[in-house]
Amino acid sequence: MNWMDRLSLFSTLDYVAATVLFGGWIIIGYVIENPPRKYPSVSVLMAQYRREWLVQMITRDPRIFDAQILATLRQGTSFFASATMIAIGGCFALFGNMERFIGVAKDLTLGADPRIVWEVKVLVLILFLANGFLKFVWSNRLFGYCAVLMAAVPNEADNPLAAKRAAKAGEINITAAKSFNRGLRSVYFALAATVWLLGAEALIVAAGLTCLVLLRREFASHSRTVLMEPENSGGTD
Repeated sequence: MNWMDRLSLFSTLDYVAATVLFGGWIIIGYVIENPPRKYPSVSVLMAQYRREWLVQMITRDPRIFDAQILATLRQGTSFFASATMIAIGGCFALFGNMERFIGVAKDLTLGADPRIVWEVKVLVLILFLANGFLKFVWSNRLFGYCAVLMAAVPNEADNPLAAKRAAKAGEINITAAKSFNRGLRSVYFALAATVWLLGAEALIVAAGLTCLVLLRREFASHSRTVLMEPENSGGTD
């Protein structure tokens, strides 16, 4: 069986569902990272606070507090990297026990798709998990770079290198957070991809709901409302 024969095993609705899944993943990521200037996302708002954090660090003595925050961020990336690695291993284990897996899937879907169809669906899941793993690992590495830059910031606030190195640390920190958020989105869409085992219609619904959840959390959540509150220190008459 060549690849054309294998591709013909999928219905038109399957291709539509896969397009919705991958298209939603790409578009949502772009919208979150490049929102309208007048309506920023939570990720963009937090980026500015990360810059401010590293500016405040210059005059903080000692800087143990900042080091602890960064250590906590690295722990989060390590946890998700480990979790996705375990999930990837579980998916590969399915290939060794595919017959039992297909039996369970058929009971749920009442379908009779050949083995290759189920294998491709699992591979799509692995693709999202692998992307998430790589993003988490890179995020962890970038937070490490940020730690080195923070340590290189002079203790004297009036040192001309202090502000420059703090700014560099802030941008590296933002890049690390962006990679971490991309990894999280991959995990979200990996969860949506599992629904493909129930059929193309279920995948379309799951992908749509995933996009709505991400949009709500970035543009219509309570946390965003809090971040958007004015911080004017002046009182009222």
